[in-house]
Amino acid sequence: MKAAAFLYPWDVVGDPDAPARLADLGIRQVTLASAYHSTRALTPRHPRHRIVTAAHAAVLYPPGERWRGREPRPYAAGDWAPGDAYGEAARALRDAGLDVHSWVVLAHNSRMGAEHPATSVVNAYGDRYPWAPCIAQPATRAYLTALAAEAAVRPGEETRGTELESCGWYGLAHLHAHDKIAGVALGEAGQYLMSLCFCGSCRAGYAEQGLDPAELAGAVRRALEPVWRGGHEGGGWPAVEKLVGADLAAATRAWREETARTLQEAVVAAVRAAAPTGFQVLLHADPVPYHCGANAGVDPGHILSVADGVVVPCTGGAHLLEPFAARAGDGTGDGPVLAANLTVVSGMGGSPATLAADAARAAELGATELRLYHAGLASDADLAHVAKALSHAK
Repeated sequence: MKAAAFLYPWDVVGDPDAPARLADLGIRQVTLASAYHSTRALTPRHPRHRIVTAAHAAVLYPPGERWRGREPRPYAAGDWAPGDAYGEAARALRDAGLDVHSWVVLAHNSRMGAEHPATSVVNAYGDRYPWAPCIAQPATRAYLTALAAEAAVRPGEETRGTELESCGWYGLAHLHAHDKIAGVALGEAGQYLMSLCFCGSCRAGYAEQGLDPAELAGAVRRALEPVWRGGHEGGGWPAVEKLVGADLAAATRAWREETARTLQEAVVAAVRAAAPTGFQVLLHADPVPYHCGANAGVDPGHILSVADGVVVPCTGGAHLLEPFAARAGDGTGDGPVLAANLTVVSGMGGSPATLAADAARAAELGATELRLYHAGLASDADLAHVAKALSHAK
């Protein structure tokens, strides 16, 4: 299977040996961040630094003229990715014989939430989630669609496709500085209810489903009371229905899934309109439509009719591939891409030593390609395992 590795521009810019080192791993493609959230990243081989702190969500290239006078608009990066860091890295990687696809993070932006708090998801208690732009708001949807078209399709011939992360609802779950929210085990049902948005746009959406938004918020708060006391309602959608009632649960899900589907359609259409013929568009996706996060919850059949394929989290098991494989046809011809995303950084819970076996299992469950997270963060020992696994796969 074709293997691609994720990378940040700062892994390449200033390190002339990086492109050849990556090509020597046996990968054929780099998925290179062009729009990314705030992060603190290790760079264990860079000649100039070991830690890069990206202070806020930013585009890693100069924002275009389309943003003049618009709010919200993307932020330029600081000294962690100055100028056209994406373009500089992409050209160096292409010169080493690697295909480059962009990696675009959409509905995950803490700085936007801090500076434009009205754009954020608001839970049933009135708490805002500044990291999570509400994808139901028209201005936010317009921003995300325009950002995707620009960040995915960089000018020139350096970029041949894109992978869109967080193209859907973001909710409570979020890695945050000095996080202190694990004191109560929310479970899947609690996570869902704590991720429901009650901003003005979502309240109007619930009303369209025949719900009274104020009554719904009260019902959610009452349903969560046993959770705060340490109660457990089981897993999956039946647990949500048990907490809030089947009718209310179904109505919230109908609103949220339609909102996510139409955003995904609009974003992919905008990228295709801006891209040359043959440009590949993939989404980071979870096959459970009501799930939130970087791997947006999708309906497998719908998303495979919209995009060219999906990137599916498979660290710890590749079972999430199966719903996509079941909707991908008979496997003959030019079917959709089903990319198994495997963490190869042992310090982040990955298992690079078992990459060959994990990739084989993913192939059995329908994977057509591999994504390796993350070539810039991995140690030399981790990368040695990757190179060995990929050499055996040839």
